[in-house]
Amino acid sequence: MVTDLDIARAARLLPIQEIAARAGIPEAALEPYGRHKAKVGLEFATARDGAAPRGALVLVTGISPTAAGEGKTTTTIGLGDALNSLGTRAMIALREPSLGPCFGVKGGATGGGRAQVAPMEEINLHFTGDFHAITSANNLLAAMLDNHLYWGNELGLDARRVSWRRAIDMNDRALRQVNAALGGVPNGFPREDGFDITVASEVMAVFCLSKNLEELQQRLGRIIVGQTRDGRNVTARDLKADGAMAALLRDALAPNLVQTLEGSPALVHGGPFANIAHGCNSVIATRLALQLADVVVTEAGFGADLGAEKFLDIKCRSAGLAPSACVVVATVRALKMHGGVAKSALGAEDVAAVTRGAANLRRHVQNMQKFGLPVVVALNRFTSDTAAEIAAVQAAVRPLGVEAILCTHWSDGAAGAADLARAVQALIAGGTASFEPLYNDHMSLQGKIETVAREIYHAASVSVPPPVAARLRRFEEQGFGHVPVCIAKTQYSFSADPTLMGAPEGHVLPLREVRLSAGAGFVVAICGEIMTMPGLPRRPAAESIGLDAEGRIEGLF
Repeated sequence: MVTDLDIARAARLLPIQEIAARAGIPEAALEPYGRHKAKVGLEFATARDGAAPRGALVLVTGISPTAAGEGKTTTTIGLGDALNSLGTRAMIALREPSLGPCFGVKGGATGGGRAQVAPMEEINLHFTGDFHAITSANNLLAAMLDNHLYWGNELGLDARRVSWRRAIDMNDRALRQVNAALGGVPNGFPREDGFDITVASEVMAVFCLSKNLEELQQRLGRIIVGQTRDGRNVTARDLKADGAMAALLRDALAPNLVQTLEGSPALVHGGPFANIAHGCNSVIATRLALQLADVVVTEAGFGADLGAEKFLDIKCRSAGLAPSACVVVATVRALKMHGGVAKSALGAEDVAAVTRGAANLRRHVQNMQKFGLPVVVALNRFTSDTAAEIAAVQAAVRPLGVEAILCTHWSDGAAGAADLARAVQALIAGGTASFEPLYNDHMSLQGKIETVAREIYHAASVSVPPPVAARLRRFEEQGFGHVPVCIAKTQYSFSADPTLMGAPEGHVLPLREVRLSAGAGFVVAICGEIMTMPGLPRRPAAESIGLDAEGRIEGLF
């Protein structure tokens, strides 16, 4: 069986300088990391800061993910390749993969088949070290906080009210809750602590939402690490940590340039998860691509209820972006699962199950239309799909005024997404996009959460415990009522229950906890049993990864 890694290795990659030239990036602006990847210098990347974008922005999102797979990143890459093959100057803007999923269950995040960004192994593992820099900046702040407590606590920080947690880019459930500074007086003051996965760190969100180095340090300085006994917030700037954190992140903030297997330029930069963070690549990379290309294809994590909603309500609001079109990715296999079919039975034709499961697809399409975006569905084809099942998907979305286009980019590369590219070109040319966020800045924080729950999740209500409601009011009293909300919940359902597939409605969204991310500029609303530090599965992908006799990586997917 030919794997994605086999296909990636067989491809003949161009020197990164040639890819840069295709994108309009001069060689003098490149900081190469080997032959096939480079950083684009910040001076060049931010030179047009504030200028109106040249290109149109296309958002690729998907249905609620299943174990059957949907291929959102693969479709983003295939669409970018197809647009270039049709003569449209296109660039791709993606997130960097996290080591947690690479060694866990989800695998890498470089696409698949003939629609990949490369070099695949390097991007999926250490790449250019951005995540290590983000982890280090996060943990420097934690170290300086504990050091401040040790050396007299001049700021009066209450150790019981410390909210800043450490980070590591790995799925490690044993680190969710820990006791720190044990071992006596030389080691400091014992207290409860914990780790989040790096992609859930507020430093990651700050990194991805900052437009330049100056804004990066300003946002880092606003990060709240805890409170004093009388409830006053203590920030990273109070601890004098913001400058050193910015220094650690300086080189990482420059976007990374790579290529697809067909030679399209791609900026791969930043990588927050969409179920526990805002799930979008960096603002710097997106804005740079929009200055260089006629069309920029970008992707938001997980289903449209998570990544796309946050892209539109958080990233676009913060960066002043306005998408021209939206692509919702689906597969017949995944729709069957939403229709109640077990993964083991997906090979048999079941038009009725596809029709039932298509309720999930319709919900996501309608949600994107609520933002004023024209939508097209990319039906990512598998060999087991039948003509009747494909027709059922197309019929399901036709009443919404939306076309479902069959795509074979996994096997055929750009040619397999040509029809999708033409449909996207038509949506852009039609000029019907009238993007508006779902809610306005002046709505209360609880009102914003309830709006997303009602309009996007179709929940009947939000369960808000009194202490959580009081905390939201406290955020508003402190002057943070204007910020958007970032809802953390399971990616597998519109509800907070991962077993409720399809398009459930009338459920209650249980709000468990809220966290103020003052540097990132949003409030995180944690719902249900979602964890900000995932765990490894019973059989992690790491068990199958290793080196062959020639020292090449095997088992990475």
